Amino acid sequence: MERTQVAVVGLGAMGMATLYQLARRGVDVIGIDRFEPPHDVGSSHGETRITRQAVGEGRDYVPFVLASHAIWRELEVLSGEPLLEACGVLVLAPGSGISSHHGKRDFVARSIETAREFGIPHEVLDGVTARQRFPQFKGISDDDKVYFEPGGGYVRPERCIAVQRDQACALGARLRLRAQVTSIRQDGDVVRIGIGGDEIVADRVVVAAGAWTAPLLGAPFDRVLTVRRQVLHWFKLADVTAHAGAPVFIWMHGAGDEDYFYGFPPLANDDRLKVATEQYVAATTAETLEREVSASESEAMWRSHVAGRITGVTPEPVQAAACLYTVTPDSGFVIDHHPQMRRVMVISACSGHGFKHSAGIGQAVAEAVTGAPSSFDLSPFSLRRFQQAGVRMTLCNVRRCLLAGCE
Repeated sequence: MERTQVAVVGLGAMGMATLYQLARRGVDVIGIDRFEPPHDVGSSHGETRITRQAVGEGRDYVPFVLASHAIWRELEVLSGEPLLEACGVLVLAPGSGISSHHGKRDFVARSIETAREFGIPHEVLDGVTARQRFPQFKGISDDDKVYFEPGGGYVRPERCIAVQRDQACALGARLRLRAQVTSIRQDGDVVRIGIGGDEIVADRVVVAAGAWTAPLLGAPFDRVLTVRRQVLHWFKLADVTAHAGAPVFIWMHGAGDEDYFYGFPPLANDDRLKVATEQYVAATTAETLEREVSASESEAMWRSHVAGRITGVTPEPVQAAACLYTVTPDSGFVIDHHPQMRRVMVISACSGHGFKHSAGIGQAVAEAVTGAPSSFDLSPFSLRRFQQAGVRMTLCNVRRCLLAGCE
């Protein structure tokens, strides 16, 4: 049996950030993971992750990403590792009609509104200007709505996790890797974590297990969290020089959440372009995920999204990978205490837009767990919103039933 002040279960983006933030505050902390992070089994891999500060998902997220940028810059100084590449971010949508991203209508307008509210440097471009300035994107229409954020770009997820791991360990954090947590149980003023035939006893526990959260914790998380398979594609570039100085992009070209794709400029000395889209139809689990990506999936990605829109990209796939999104009904996060175990805090359910916020969320959770003063407001990410939504849904069903004469 091991004893600790805080145990962090799951050491992906959110868990490792929390481990580091607790360690830097002098907390006796153990991090537990069933694999050896960083790894390619969960949601925190694939070389690059988009970061943008004026997040169209809502103003409640902005403090996290602003803090994350500051933390990554600090970690770069401490480690000498490049983590954040501020190459800029373009967000594009049709000039007329409906477009949606992560369940939010008119995502470009929401991004602009957020940038103005928080004083985030940005530009609003028309399609003609954007196409002239960024000739890599030949498919931009004249009337497209375009938001450009020069301070956005991408972070390197595996490096971010590895640097925070190393810094946390240097500050005294302990790791239990290749250790599968089988149970979490609050017992009075402590929490008991079962790992095979062993046990860790902690004053408090943070669960950041991503796609493994619902199977581990059960209700109500098994009703709130759904796991979706997502696929990343790398296509060979015919002309690498055409993408010199290109920004990251998020490109909505239709009405639905799946009528969009995103991508990154090629990394140094690389002749590949990474692109991906998202799907919210087929559910999976961490254990049953189909990790092989078929040639037909890459062909469909090319045909539906890439062809005719980006300069110098061939239809030849040179790499592909599957990853996991853990998604809530409103595509928002969960950062809250377990309703039956108040000494257990549950974070993540990133819903496809979490890595950019992870370092800041680690800080916010460390402050919450230790009772330190904090400027972060976690109330918008509580489980209560789903309970309230369930009550409203039940009342609506009752009204429908009365109107229809149901018994």
